[in-house]
Amino acid sequence: MNTSFSAADIKAFHAHLYYTDDKGLEMAKNIAELAASQFDIKVGRFHEKPVGPHPVWSCQLSFASDTFGSIIPWLMLNRQSLDVFVHPVTGDDYLDHTQGISWLGESYSLDTSLFTPTGK
Repeated sequence: MNTSFSAADIKAFHAHLYYTDDKGLEMAKNIAELAASQFDIKVGRFHEKPVGPHPVWSCQLSFASDTFGSIIPWLMLNRQSLDVFVHPVTGDDYLDHTQGISWLGESYSLDTSLFTPTGK
């Protein structure tokens, strides 16, 4: 059994913009629009309730692995007061949402009970 992952296992990344009210929602929309104008990203839906493992409202930005080094520093400097949850996309949702996570700003507890540990 393969007991480890490598960077080659990362197919893409997701950055989730976190917000909790209408003001944060507007801020997230502006940041996502600006990011999409500068980078090759896919902007997901703007949720106004907790969805999946996320404990607050959020919007997902999806991008290729090779653009991580450009997009994440940009988000570090332009996220304003939003918190950002970043994780790889390896095909192992449990790993991606536990061991593989990074935060810009405050961190939150995720509901990882939705995912099955793989034992890797």
